[in-house]
Amino acid sequence: MLVTGANKGLGRAAAERFAALGCTVLVAARDPRKGEEAAAALGAHFVALDVNDPGSIRAAATDVDKRFGRLDVLVNNAGISGSAQVPPQEAYDQIPSTVELDMVRSVFETNVFAVIAVTNAMLPLLRRSPAPRIVNLSSHAASMTITSAPEWRTAPLPQSAAYAPSKAALNALTVQYANELAKDGFLVNAAAPGFCATDINANTGTRTAAQGAEVVVHLATLADDGPTGGFFSDEGPMPW
Repeated sequence: MLVTGANKGLGRAAAERFAALGCTVLVAARDPRKGEEAAAALGAHFVALDVNDPGSIRAAATDVDKRFGRLDVLVNNAGISGSAQVPPQEAYDQIPSTVELDMVRSVFETNVFAVIAVTNAMLPLLRRSPAPRIVNLSSHAASMTITSAPEWRTAPLPQSAAYAPSKAALNALTVQYANELAKDGFLVNAAAPGFCATDINANTGTRTAAQGAEVVVHLATLADDGPTGGFFSDEGPMPW
């Protein structure tokens, strides 16, 4: 099981839970020191991976191939908000009418384009698994049903012109991969972990990373008759 951005936050919590289940866990991180430390603490294996670097992605796939020969689960966890590490209610740089396009581009590079690059690089390894699973880390903010509701519109939160659209695009991408890969036995789903206290929100979240990781673990360990192309929180299916 390879988890991107697994040296901290939700990625580390998911990796820790996988390790507790007895899985072979690959902690992927761009910082070798932090990645090695996290892997050692969890009894896992470190894989150097910068999801925004094509060379690093290719090298990571080669590394996994040489050391393990296949991959059963890919968790695309690495992501950014685009804003400085501040609570969402202070992220005024994402208001649509004033947002900087370069920031939007950087968020999509990590949250969408990098997911495509990493997934495609790991697909040959996943195809060797008897039960391949892909889990993409999404967000409640990706749900247009939720974010277009009057109560969300009037909530004391700035609008999100980068992060929320990037996660909505990730949801759409999840469905496309699920449709293509269904015939090959893949289950591909998006996970909404909830508002967890991590660096991405300056640790202001109301849930723990361990709580948020539960839906990730659930989707990564689905039985063969489990759903694919879905969007789930730990309470069940989420509205698109």
